[in-house]
Amino acid sequence: QVQLVESGGGLVQAGGSLRLSCAASGRAWSTIAIGMGWFRQAPGKEREFVAAIIGTGVLTNYADSVKGRFTISRDNAKNTVTVYLQMNSLKPEDTAVYYCAAGSGLATSDMNRYTYWGQGTQVTVSS
Repeated sequence: QVQLVESGGGLVQAGGSLRLSCAASGRAWSTIAIGMGWFRQAPGKEREFVAAIIGTGVLTNYADSVKGRFTISRDNAKNTVTVYLQMNSLKPEDTAVYYCAAGSGLATSDMNRYTYWGQGTQVTVSS
């Protein structure tokens, strides 16, 4: 069973920065660590794509709303993978619960392609 555990959320003022982490572990991890992504869901809204990364990080994909402000990266170890989301120049509209996802074969924005999901971490940006 694969487990994804997010951390790093919190309260920050507009213009500030946060770094989210997602620690992934589980058996046969190397077979599913190809694509990992971040999604977010604001109150009353549908879950939306934020960023995705594949393999060793050669390929990344970002939502237009975060391009130039957010950076996704990953650290591949022997039995675990940690994915990071560096969020700079945060805006109040970035306020949401951020979810880590894993299991896709692509750096895709399609949430249906991800098999495993974390429990989410709250990010709140005050104006």
